[in-house]
Amino acid sequence: MAKLSRRKMLVGGAVIAGGMAVALGRTSDKSGPRSPYFLAVQKALRDANIAQPVLVIDRARLNANIDQLMSDLPEGMGYRIVAKSLPSLDLIGHIRERANTDRLMTFNLPMLIALSKAMPDANQLIGKPMPAQAVKNYFTALPQDKAEAAGNIQWLVDTPERLDQYAAIADAQGADMAINIELDVGLHRGGMEPGDALTGMMEKIRQSNRLSFSGLMGYEPHLSKIPTTLGWRDRAKNGAWEIYGSALGSARQVFGEAEVKAATRNAAGSPTYRLYKGTDIANEISVGSALVKPTDFDTDLLEPFVPAAFIATPAIKVLDETRLPVMEFADGAKRALNPNLDKTVFIYGGKWMAHPEDPPGLRYNSTFGRSSNQEMLNGGPGTDIRPDDYVFLRPTQSEAVFLQFGDIAIYDNGAIVDSWPVFPASA
Repeated sequence: MAKLSRRKMLVGGAVIAGGMAVALGRTSDKSGPRSPYFLAVQKALRDANIAQPVLVIDRARLNANIDQLMSDLPEGMGYRIVAKSLPSLDLIGHIRERANTDRLMTFNLPMLIALSKAMPDANQLIGKPMPAQAVKNYFTALPQDKAEAAGNIQWLVDTPERLDQYAAIADAQGADMAINIELDVGLHRGGMEPGDALTGMMEKIRQSNRLSFSGLMGYEPHLSKIPTTLGWRDRAKNGAWEIYGSALGSARQVFGEAEVKAATRNAAGSPTYRLYKGTDIANEISVGSALVKPTDFDTDLLEPFVPAAFIATPAIKVLDETRLPVMEFADGAKRALNPNLDKTVFIYGGKWMAHPEDPPGLRYNSTFGRSSNQEMLNGGPGTDIRPDDYVFLRPTQSEAVFLQFGDIAIYDNGAIVDSWPVFPASA
């Protein structure tokens, strides 16, 4: 290689020659004009005097997703709302009404108590086995005037030992407990497989004076991660359904055809519910996240759904260059190599589980790092934003992210029309 003259040097992957940058593998500019949609949401937030990070749900998009879900369900298939993914009483109530369902899936004690108080008529299937002490605490915390709620709960058990614990609680409380058995249909996250141990659990339930059999649950989100190439996904799906079908056969032998037919046969989640075209195996599916569609749910099976939830946060500082502490000498070369470093935006808050969505082309700066106080985002020369404008991000998931902002701002028809409180963050 020829020796560089005094007027040339190699810095950060770009050759600087006489003040001109010759980029090696120059990155294209990803910035561009702002979306009219997000400009309209920004105006609505300003009109509502909101000036801090907030979680926004677009009610029209939410409704479209609910309608899409319900139109997908085969005849006779029930729908159960996943409360942890939609952690707001008002949000759950809105979905209950539009989807015309009283079925909820609940995952922790604070949410279970809150839903039992607010919606005692709802049928709650516990989505993961609860420690025995949490179950005892539930019966202690449940107000007497909401006692009917306890009779509408299906308690999930995953082992014979947990079944014994719950049986002891039922006897001690003098309470009847409906038991749903978790199956391992291929995810291998616990649960029962067909065999003598599963049949023994069913027999114990049948012989109990306090326990009753309410059904089975088999969760298989791994199916959506399996490629369709060479029929891999279909083979995994068929294997899961064979396990579920065998467990149903055991239940029919113990409880009889009529009781099993009336029982809850729960399966699926947002990633996989569209795989179910009939009710031979499952007679209900559980969905939550698909209705707001975080980025983790941008999958081929959920392509018809639209993003309905965004984080909106003010831009505090907008700079026309990117300068990194100590490394200022390399800033010019880096911008020459990557025009998406032309502008810097420091936002109010940050370090959320989310990806920048608008203005287009914004991204995190991996060198500067993440911050929960003033997060740095970089954009190209066409990034159109000023201080106090809003940056919009899409959450990667809903269940944890939704609990970080206080009340949800409900956007509809160009305005913020409502405010929906979320469950306590401890939930």
